[in-house]
Amino acid sequence: MTDMPSVRGTLTADRPLGDLTWMRVGGPADWLFQPADHDDLADFLSALPADVPVFTMGVGSNLIVRDGGMRGVVIRMGRGFNGITIEEGGVVRAGAAALDSFVARKAADAGLDLTFLRTIPGTIGGAVAMNAGCYGQYVADRLIEVTVITRTGERQVIAAKGLGLAYRQSALPDGAVVVEAVFNAPAAAPEDLHATMDAQLKKRDETQPSKDRTAGSTFRNPAGFSSTGKADDVHDLKAWKLIDDAGMRGATLGGAIMNPKHANFLTNAGGASAADLEGLGERVRKAVYDASGITLEWEIKRVGEPIVNS
Repeated sequence: MTDMPSVRGTLTADRPLGDLTWMRVGGPADWLFQPADHDDLADFLSALPADVPVFTMGVGSNLIVRDGGMRGVVIRMGRGFNGITIEEGGVVRAGAAALDSFVARKAADAGLDLTFLRTIPGTIGGAVAMNAGCYGQYVADRLIEVTVITRTGERQVIAAKGLGLAYRQSALPDGAVVVEAVFNAPAAAPEDLHATMDAQLKKRDETQPSKDRTAGSTFRNPAGFSSTGKADDVHDLKAWKLIDDAGMRGATLGGAIMNPKHANFLTNAGGASAADLEGLGERVRKAVYDASGITLEWEIKRVGEPIVNS
């Protein structure tokens, strides 16, 4: 096994990852690194051999780790990366490990509107990486810049326009780890912002299985098509409707189910393996394609290696 650099944080060998994901599945990482702060992360990455794979995870809210686990190093940031500060001019600065919901609430306390983040599961780092959005607003609409630490340990500040932010995706440099994001938020009355967020939470709980073991929306809403037949950035066609029409609401495989409450929520109903979850997702994709000719794209990130039966 590769000798690892010394760290001030925590570096654990053969660390199971299932308990770190919302779906509660997944094999072990060769190494799990929980850096103490920015300098600890930068020093570790600069000293880590270039051939060792690195993967950054947040709170595992949009993730399936396959049953065979992850090779290389999984980086999970916590204290030292979760600060939230309010600055002059409607600026909100948030660490990559800060929960989206916490950022929305702290901004609202200061009379700043980042309410679209309130019901997005996960952390700011993940929200930037996937240009997360809700209620018609996306990270791209409010992001000013991010600070990243590159695979070689260098710090870089990247303006939002340099991130290639698009629907559910970004173009972060390969291997770069987001450590901080800066947003520009419009002013509004705190009581109005909190009322808006309360209404969002109520609507979410009424329409989504928010108490079940899911990873949020399973598939992206398909892009629409313009009159020329070219794909555009309109996503009025909903994945849940395509799944419903294909007869896959409530479909099961092992301990996995397409949630009866919302057909686009793949759920660990009890005892599911990562193979069950991913396998059911692929069955849904095939059924939707057979019924509509549309290929659904995964929104949940699937990483690691399957267990290969001999």
